[in-house]
Amino acid sequence: MSESVGESKMEGPKEIFLKDYKLPDYYFDTVDLSFSLGEEKTIVCAKIRVVPRVDGVAAPLALDGVDLKLISVRINGIELKEGDYDIDARHLILKAPPSGSFTLETVTEISPQHNTSLEGLYKSSGNFCTQCEAEGFRKITYFQDRPDIMAKYTVRIEADKSLYPVLLSNGNLIDQGDLEGGKHFAVWEDPFKKPCYLFALVAGELESRDDTFITCSGRKVDLRIWTPPQDLPKTLHAMYSLKAAMKWDEDVSSSSSSILPLPSIFINILTQGGAMENKSLNIFNSKLILASPETASDADYAAILSCIGHEYFHNWTGNRVTCRDWFQLSLKEGLTIFRDQEFSSDLGSRTVKRIGDVSKLRIYQFSQDAGPMAHPVRPHSYIKVYQKGAEVVRMYKTLLGSEGFWKGTDLYFERHDGQAVTCEDFFAAMRDANNTDFANFLLWYSQAGTPIVKVTSSYNVEAHTFSLKFSQTLPPSPGQPTKEPMFIPVAMGLLDSSGKDMPLSSFYQDGKLVSITSGAQPVYTTVLRVTKAEEEFVFTDVAEKPIPSLLRGYSAPIHLHSDLTENDLFFLLAHDSDEFNRWEAGQILARKLMLSQVVNFQKDNKLVLDPQFVHGIKCILLDSSLDKEFIAQTITLPGEGEIMDMMEVADPDAVHAVQSFIRKQLALELKQEFINKVEENRSSEKYEFDHVNMARRALKNTALGYLATLEDEEINELVVNEYKSATNMTDQFSALAAIAQKPGKAREDALADFYDKWQHDYLVVNKWFSLQSASDIPGNVENVKKLLNHPAFDLRNPNKVYSLIGGFCASPVNFHAKDGSGYKFLGDLVVQLDKLNPQVASRMVSAFSRWKRYDDTRQNLAKAQLEMIVCCNGLSENVFEIASKSLAV
Repeated sequence: MSESVGESKMEGPKEIFLKDYKLPDYYFDTVDLSFSLGEEKTIVCAKIRVVPRVDGVAAPLALDGVDLKLISVRINGIELKEGDYDIDARHLILKAPPSGSFTLETVTEISPQHNTSLEGLYKSSGNFCTQCEAEGFRKITYFQDRPDIMAKYTVRIEADKSLYPVLLSNGNLIDQGDLEGGKHFAVWEDPFKKPCYLFALVAGELESRDDTFITCSGRKVDLRIWTPPQDLPKTLHAMYSLKAAMKWDEDVSSSSSSILPLPSIFINILTQGGAMENKSLNIFNSKLILASPETASDADYAAILSCIGHEYFHNWTGNRVTCRDWFQLSLKEGLTIFRDQEFSSDLGSRTVKRIGDVSKLRIYQFSQDAGPMAHPVRPHSYIKVYQKGAEVVRMYKTLLGSEGFWKGTDLYFERHDGQAVTCEDFFAAMRDANNTDFANFLLWYSQAGTPIVKVTSSYNVEAHTFSLKFSQTLPPSPGQPTKEPMFIPVAMGLLDSSGKDMPLSSFYQDGKLVSITSGAQPVYTTVLRVTKAEEEFVFTDVAEKPIPSLLRGYSAPIHLHSDLTENDLFFLLAHDSDEFNRWEAGQILARKLMLSQVVNFQKDNKLVLDPQFVHGIKCILLDSSLDKEFIAQTITLPGEGEIMDMMEVADPDAVHAVQSFIRKQLALELKQEFINKVEENRSSEKYEFDHVNMARRALKNTALGYLATLEDEEINELVVNEYKSATNMTDQFSALAAIAQKPGKAREDALADFYDKWQHDYLVVNKWFSLQSASDIPGNVENVKKLLNHPAFDLRNPNKVYSLIGGFCASPVNFHAKDGSGYKFLGDLVVQLDKLNPQVASRMVSAFSRWKRYDDTRQNLAKAQLEMIVCCNGLSENVFEIASKSLAV
C-alpha cells in the first residue's frame, strides 16, 4: 500500500491539559529501526514490540505521524488492509490490535532534504541529522510520541559511503560493513530504555577529536567530538569543557557519576536552538561547540562550557530519569540548568554567574510572567509551551543546604532510575531524604506569576530587637484570578553602622523562639521561611539599629520591595558582604534614578544626574579589592526593557533617551577613570580563557563602551585603535560595538572592515548581523531590511534569523517605533518564517506578546499585526498559540 498524508489539511491546534493525562494503553518494549538514507527520499522501517498495559484489553492504538508517506503496516507479519486502520495528517490508528503482546511493523517514506522545520530527520550542511525533542520523532515514523513510552532501541543505518562515511546513533556500535553499489551500513544498540525524544541519528562527512576520561573508579570512557573537517581545530575548548563537566560531576554528586554506561559523543550540527541531550550522542548547534580566540568571544567560550556541561549532566537528570509528560519539563530542564549554573559558578565567579542568571530571569521570565503567556513552572495546559524551573530547584538547595540537597538527588536517582516521573517525585525525594516539611512549596509548580513581597522594618532600642514584617501577593494571571501565599525562602543578614555583618542568635516567629546559632561558630546569614500572606520575624540581641541585607544571593524569584532608604542602599552598595546584594543595591538605585528622569523627560524638564550616584559608581570603579568582572557588572545600567516593565505605560523613547543621557554623563564625569581602566587592563598576551583574564577584558571593554558615548575626537581615536590592535574576538568585537553606537563614516568603515575580514566564518558573520540589527541608531528598520537581502543571510537558517531578526526585536526604541514600522517588519517576517520553520517563527512572534503595555497608538499597530498573523491560512500550532493568547488578553 502507499498512502501520503503530507498534503492533507491539518486540524486546528488543540490545547492539552495536565488534568487530562492518562496512562498509555500500550507500552513499547523494543524498537528496531532501519534507515535507508537517500538523496531524494529516505525509507524508514520500524519493528516495534508492543505490550498492552492491561493484558487482554484490545483498545485502538493511536500512533503519531506528521509529514509521513505510509508504505505498509503489518501486525505479527500480516499486512493490514485499509479498513483495519484510520489515517489522517496527524495519526495512524490501528482499530483492533491483538489483545496480547504483538509485533508492529511499518514502512514509511520521508524527505529530510525538504524538511526546513529542523524537527525529525533533516539535512544540515549536507549531513543527515535528527532533532526529536519535544515531538519530532513523529516526523520520522509512526509512534506513540510521548516521553512516558520508554523502550530499548536497535538502529541500522544504510547510506552512500562516499557521501556519508560516518554513520552514528545512540549507544554502542555492534556491526558495520560495506554493501553493493558503493553503500555501507552501521548498527547501533542502546542497552538502556529511553523515550523517543532522545533518539538520535547523524550521517555525514565528519572527522573527530578523540580523547578519554578516567573515572574515579578507574573506568576509561571514550570521548569523541565529530564535526565537519574544517571545523575540527575549533573543538579544543569543547573537549576541555566536557572533561571539566565530568570531573565536576564526580566531585559534587556521587550518584550521578557512579554510572557512565556509554561513550560520550558530541556532534556539531545546525539545530533549532542550543543543543540536545540525546543519550551518548549529543547534537549541538555549531555556535555552542566551536571556538577559537580569533573568532569566539569570552561570552561564547563561557556559553560552550555551560552548554556542554548541561547536556552531559542530562545523562542522569533527563535521560536516566526522564519526565512523564511535557508538563513536567522543569523536572529535567530546571534541575539540569541548576546543575550547569553551579558548574559554571565553580569554574568562574559565583557572584558574576548569579548576576547573569538573575538578569536573564528578569528580562525573559518576569516579563512573560506579567503577560498573556504567564504560566506556572509546570503549566496546566499547553500546545507547545515548555518552562524551565532552575530557580525552584535552587530554592530546595537554599532550604536544605548543599549536603541536604545532594542527599535528596541521590535518593531521587536511586528511586527512579529508568523511569518517567513527575515533579511530585522530585519533591518527595527532597522531603524524605531530609525528613523535613516543605509546607506549601509545591505551589511553585502550579501558580503562575512572580510573587510581590513587601518588607518593612523597625528597631526597638530598649528591647534590642529588630522586626521584619513581610507581606506577599501574587497578581492575577490568565486562568488564575486568585492565588494562595507561596513558600518563599529569604536569605538575609544584618549590617552594623560600620558595615560589618552582625552575628544572628535567634528570632521570634508566631510567638515561638527560633535559635539560629550553630555550635561555637557565629552565624551571619540565615534563611527565613515566609509561607503566609503576612508574617513577622523579630530578631533578638541586636545591639544597634541595623541595615538589613535581604534576599541574599537572590534566594527566591520574587519582586522585593523594602523600606530601605537611598542612603541605606548606598551603604549596602559600599559594604554588604553579599556581593550579589551589593550589585542589587546599585541596580535599585539606578532603576529609581532612571524612572525619575523618565518623568522629567516626559514633562520636557531638564535631565539631571544625582552626584551621589556618580560617587557610588566611582567608588566601585576604583575599589581594587573587588573582582574586575563584578565591577563591570555593577557599573552597567539596568536594561531598557527592565525599566519599561516598571512603568504603568511603557515609553520606549523616554527610557532610551534617559539611559543614553546617564551613560554619557557618567562618561563625562568619570572620563579619566574610564580611560585609566582601558589602559590598565589592555594586554597583547596570548588569549587565555580563565576568570582573571575574562574579568580584565570585561572591565576594559565596559569602560570603553562608556567612553564611546562621548563626542570627543581623542576618544574616537582610542576606540578605533582598540579595534585595530585587538588580538582576540572579545576585544575586537567589543571595540566594534563601541564604534557602532554612533552613525557615521567611522561606523560604516569599521563594519565593512569586519565583514571583509570574517566573511568566510559564518558564526562571526552572525555576530555582525546581530550587532547591526540590535543597534539603537534612528530608523534602523531600513538597515535591517537591506540586510535581509545580504548574500550571507538565509531565512531558512535559525542562527541567522535569531541574529538578525531576533537582534532587531531586542532594540526597544526601534522595534517599538511610534510609526509601527518595526511591528510591520516583524509581522510580515513571522508569516514567511512560519511556512519554513514554525519553532523559529514562534520565538519571533513572542516579541508581540506584551503589546498592551504600550500607549494606544502602539497598541493598535501591534494588535493589527497579531490579527493579521492569526488570520493566515495554515498557521502552525506554535505561532497560533502565542499570537492568539496575546490577542486574548
